[in-house]
Amino acid sequence: MNLLSVMSIRFLSQRWVLWLLFWSNLLGTIYGYYWYKNQLIYTWEHHPAWQLIFVPDSPTASLFFTISIGFLLFRPQPRTLFGMIAKRIIEALGVVTSIKYGIWACVMIVAGAYLGSPMGWQDWMLIGSHLAMAVEGLLFVRLFAFGSAALTLASCWTWLNDTVDYSAAVYPWLPYTLVNELTAVCIFTFTWTGISVAMTWLAMRYRDQRTNITKEAMF
Repeated sequence: MNLLSVMSIRFLSQRWVLWLLFWSNLLGTIYGYYWYKNQLIYTWEHHPAWQLIFVPDSPTASLFFTISIGFLLFRPQPRTLFGMIAKRIIEALGVVTSIKYGIWACVMIVAGAYLGSPMGWQDWMLIGSHLAMAVEGLLFVRLFAFGSAALTLASCWTWLNDTVDYSAAVYPWLPYTLVNELTAVCIFTFTWTGISVAMTWLAMRYRDQRTNITKEAMF
């Protein structure tokens, strides 16, 4: 089995692959929320409650992707327009945020280490798992059916998340060596969101040119 066959739609759409990704992402999501436990408690005690939703960035990204994989496994048929729109937005969020936070976390860990933060086994584990998030997000665009409207809404939510993170200081806790580089981190974060959206759009365009998904089926 070569790399191209592993990346093919035929391989990725096999149920055992979908189940493997579903459970690995679900467990990763649960672990991710646990990882954010202390920051969630701190936010609850020192910030307005509405800001809690903006704290656990990566786990929420993997949650969106897990739900999207669930759509492929169980193939629910939305009975209302609202249900269809919600499904498409979740798919778009699953892709955009997986790419965004998958790479963002790796960059923060490596940048922190470059400036002097020690790297332990957990850092390497986080790099591996977050790289996997970004890769699976790009690969699965071809199996999802979201369109430009859903991608636009997902982009707005992701930039809103960035805005709240850095205006209300609820961004993910950084390696201590990056604390004094917050402006650079903020600029990189907003820029990388734009790049993640562009990558998703390009992958979506590639999908549309090579599949039979009609414009009527998209949002």
